[in-house]
Amino acid sequence: MVSGDSENLIEIRDLNYSRGARVIFKGLNLTIKRGQITAIMGPSGTGKTTLLRLITRQLIPHRGTILIDGVNIASLNLTQLYKMRRRFGMLFQNGALLTDLNVFENVAFPLREHTELTNRLIRHVVLTKLHAVGLRGAADMVPSELSGGMARRVALARAMVMDPDILIYDEPFVGLDPISMGVIVRLVRRMNDALGITSIVVSHDVAEVSTVADCSYLISGGKVAASGSPDELRTTKSKLVQQFMHGMADGPVAFHYDAPDYAEQLLGRDSE
Repeated sequence: MVSGDSENLIEIRDLNYSRGARVIFKGLNLTIKRGQITAIMGPSGTGKTTLLRLITRQLIPHRGTILIDGVNIASLNLTQLYKMRRRFGMLFQNGALLTDLNVFENVAFPLREHTELTNRLIRHVVLTKLHAVGLRGAADMVPSELSGGMARRVALARAMVMDPDILIYDEPFVGLDPISMGVIVRLVRRMNDALGITSIVVSHDVAEVSTVADCSYLISGGKVAASGSPDELRTTKSKLVQQFMHGMADGPVAFHYDAPDYAEQLLGRDSE
């Protein structure tokens, strides 16, 4: 697994990133501790998924550093980067299963692409991972035959198949019924503890994240607005944090996007 000695596996310091004139992050500081489940939350459009792309160097910061086990990921050459990325497992928002492959081959795909394991060993590893998510019996099914919750669990088995050090979940609870959501929540906790890995959960589902996270960060305005355990965030006096954690319509995060005066725009005065 991980060879580093520091309790901090990922350290983000003074991160700045923009898209054109739009500033996504300005001086973001965030630490992800080894062996814990860290939740990254925030209103829609605050850059949660963008942050994951920066951590895995699909994007490069305009300023600041992202250290993975003490290594600045932006400084790696392609060979080093690909080696680093093998330490990550990724559960995408929609599962992203390959529709022309059955469940077994979806999970086996990373092994066939990145290892030289024999078919016998691949079969053993794949069935072990499918058993861990309760879907060994679905190995011959195709994605179109799976429910939303089953597809997410297959995607989780695929994310684990290379035995990563770091498992990233991008909105893992979206679109799931309460039963499927409960299953995924339990799997996130169980996989983290059983495998001794570090998990990053990006979500805006406060209730579900609060049951599983060891530490949570709330991002807003390009920075960390608050951090701590889910209970600490619930009891903070920050109006922004209270609005997000309790789902209040009124607060610092406005319902209306910035726009011209309503009456003037309806009457067309701004176009005269």
